[in-house]
Amino acid sequence: MLFKLSILYYLVEIKLTKWLYVHNIGFRRNWIIKKLIQHCSTSLFYKDFAQKKNDFTTFPIINKAIFMANFDAINAVNIKLEDALTVAIESEENRDFSPTIKGITVGLSSGTSGNRGVFLASEKERAYWVALVLDRVLGFPLKRRRIAFFLRANSNLYDSVKSKLLAFHFFDLLHSIDAHIERLNTLQPDILVAQPSMLLELANAIAANKLDIKPTKVISVAEVLTPEDKTYLSNVFKQTIHQVYQCTEGFLASSCEHGTLHFNEDFLIIEKKYIDQEQSRFHPIITDLRRRSQPIIRYELNDIIQEKTSCLCGSKWLAIEAIEGRSDDILIFRNIENQEVKIFPDFFRRAIILADDTISDYALIQTEPTHLMLYIKSQHEESFQRACEAIQDLLKKSNIFEVEISQTNHNHTFKGQKLRRIKNDVRKTH
Repeated sequence: MLFKLSILYYLVEIKLTKWLYVHNIGFRRNWIIKKLIQHCSTSLFYKDFAQKKNDFTTFPIINKAIFMANFDAINAVNIKLEDALTVAIESEENRDFSPTIKGITVGLSSGTSGNRGVFLASEKERAYWVALVLDRVLGFPLKRRRIAFFLRANSNLYDSVKSKLLAFHFFDLLHSIDAHIERLNTLQPDILVAQPSMLLELANAIAANKLDIKPTKVISVAEVLTPEDKTYLSNVFKQTIHQVYQCTEGFLASSCEHGTLHFNEDFLIIEKKYIDQEQSRFHPIITDLRRRSQPIIRYELNDIIQEKTSCLCGSKWLAIEAIEGRSDDILIFRNIENQEVKIFPDFFRRAIILADDTISDYALIQTEPTHLMLYIKSQHEESFQRACEAIQDLLKKSNIFEVEISQTNHNHTFKGQKLRRIKNDVRKTH
C-alpha cells in the first residue's frame, strides 16, 4: 500500500515539475540540484567535489569504464560491485529476478558496448520510475490493460508496474518465437513493448496470418529503430510506433504523440559533446537529478544522437532525430593518403536500403580495416551486388579504395543480444 501511495505522490510531483519546467519556473529545479550535490557528500567518489562548490559543472565527466571501476565508491548505499554482480548473474542464470541487496534492486545491462553495467534502485526510485512510466509511456487508465513486455531479463523494477489496472506479462527473449506467438494469441495484449528486432518478427507473423493481435499501443525499446523499420511496423500495426530511450543510466527519453523522442529534461540535465563538424551529432552527457542510491552525474554516453531542431508537438524538450547506435560502431578506414576516415553508421544504413527496395534485412560488420562482411536478405539475388556497389560508392567519396566486401548468410546477432546492423568488430579481433 505504501509503495502504491508513493507512486501516486510521485505522479503528482512529476506533473508539477513538468509544469514548472515548461513555464521556466526554475526555483524548484535549482533546489533539486543543490540537494543532489549535498547528497553526493555521502558518496566517496563525489565527496570532495560536493564539498568544494554547489555547482554540478565542477564535477568530472565520467563514462561507463570509470563508473564501473569506481562502482563501490560512487554508490551511496554501501553495496560492493562483487556482491551486486553475484546477485544479478544468479538472477540471470536462474531466471528469477526477485532477489535484492539491502532492499535495493540490482539490474544488469546487456553490455552492447562490450562492458556490462550494473544499476541500483531503491524502493523510492522504483516508485518514481513507475510514476514516470505511467506519465510518459503507459498513461493512467481507468480500465484494465494487458501489457506484453519483451525483455532479455526481468527485474523488480519492471514488476513494479503491476497493478489491478495494469497486468504486466514478461516475455523472455530467450524463449522461441513460436512460443511467443502462441502466448500472444491467447493473451491479446493491449500494449506491446519490445525491441525492434522482435517487433519485426511479430509483424512478419501477423503478415503471415500466424499472429492475430491488435494492440492499441506499440512501444519500441532497447535497440535502434531505423526509419524503414518504423515505417514497416507502423503499416503492419496500423499506428504510430512509440519509443522509449532507456539504459543502465536511466529513463532518458520517450516519444510524443508524433513519435518523436524527447529527452526528459524536467529531471535530466543534458550536455552535448558534438562529434562531427556540422554539430548535428553528439554524445549526451547526462545528470539525473533524481538518482540517489547510485548518482548519475555528468555521465557521458557512447550513443550517437542526431539532434532534431523542432517537433510538431511544440515541446521545448530536446528532440532526437535518430539514435544511430554507439560510437564503437563508427567504421574506420584509411584513404589513399593514409589518413584515418570515420564514417557514421547512418551513412551505410542509407546506402544499403536505397540500393534496392526489395532488401528486407541487412547487417554490415567491419572485421578488418580493409574488410567488411555484408548480410542481405532479399527476394532478389542481385540485391547483394547492388548493396556492395552502393557501399563502394560511399567509400570512394572519401577516397577509400581496396576494401573487400564478403557475403555472410546471417546477421551475427544471436538470441538475447541486441540487434546492431552496422557494427565495428575490428577492436574485438585484434
